[in-house]
Amino acid sequence: MHREELLNCHNRIKPYIHNTPVLSSTLLDEISGTSLVFKCENFQKMGAYKMRGATNAVLQLSDKQKNHGVVTHSSGNFAQALSLAAKNSGIDAHIVMPSNAPKVKMNAVKTYGGIIHISEPNLKGREALSKTIIEETQATFIHPSNDLNVIYGQGTAAMELLKTHPDLDVIVVPVGGGGLIAGTALAAHYFGHNCKVIGGEPFEADDAYRSLKSGKIESNTSSNTIADGLRTVLGDKNFPIIQKHVDRIIRVEETEIINAMKLIWERMKIIVEPSSAVALAAVLRKKDMFNKRKVGIVISGGNVDFTKIPF
Repeated sequence: MHREELLNCHNRIKPYIHNTPVLSSTLLDEISGTSLVFKCENFQKMGAYKMRGATNAVLQLSDKQKNHGVVTHSSGNFAQALSLAAKNSGIDAHIVMPSNAPKVKMNAVKTYGGIIHISEPNLKGREALSKTIIEETQATFIHPSNDLNVIYGQGTAAMELLKTHPDLDVIVVPVGGGGLIAGTALAAHYFGHNCKVIGGEPFEADDAYRSLKSGKIESNTSSNTIADGLRTVLGDKNFPIIQKHVDRIIRVEETEIINAMKLIWERMKIIVEPSSAVALAAVLRKKDMFNKRKVGIVISGGNVDFTKIPF
């Protein structure tokens, strides 16, 4: 079922997304001791892979649902993605954003036509306000990461990567809410050749690492990480996929995230946000694990707040 859904999803969203470039760097190969290719979703429409899942979810709505629009809660990239996907389909997108969301991301949501609703900066506040909007508008709620249509959409980045690089031994992605890693794991399982999927996660928000250890969804006691896109937790739709198909999760320090981000900016001449650098940081932290293997890294996005560059 998953295989057919992934193929159908990719065909469905193709007209609305970019097949993003895959880049490499000889110097980063030397530093990491392995062969790296980077699927650059920072060049995706609205600047992140989340355009894929948001587009698939919107295109799956019935005409009746489209009349009432969509709603989500997101501090950043999914907010932008759903706003643009909804705009492309001519429907309303109600976006619940916490009061501490980066201004650059709020401004981008407005640019894409999203209707912003400010909530308390915690999950309880975001969910309560989303519920109120649904009651008032009958809008369809689309979760940023715990929705199968979204998960399939996110998996298409790895599908494209495996089409051009079918010999990858492993794909490494950052882990936040779990939508990208779940979709990537399904893509690797059905379209790779013994291709493992490994997640990178900050020590400061290591709920996925602990969830895989305990066998149940854990929450974060702290989320004091520069990787603001990774402060969310796993959900009941993506966690079983992660349990079944993800090899492991590597945790990284804040200094390692910043160093990896700086390396990508300096050596590859591309703009990536801190969350994107977590995957490279994981490879550099565990060089022995990746030694002489062919490794794909999904650069998740490039929506940076230029007032907060950490180097």
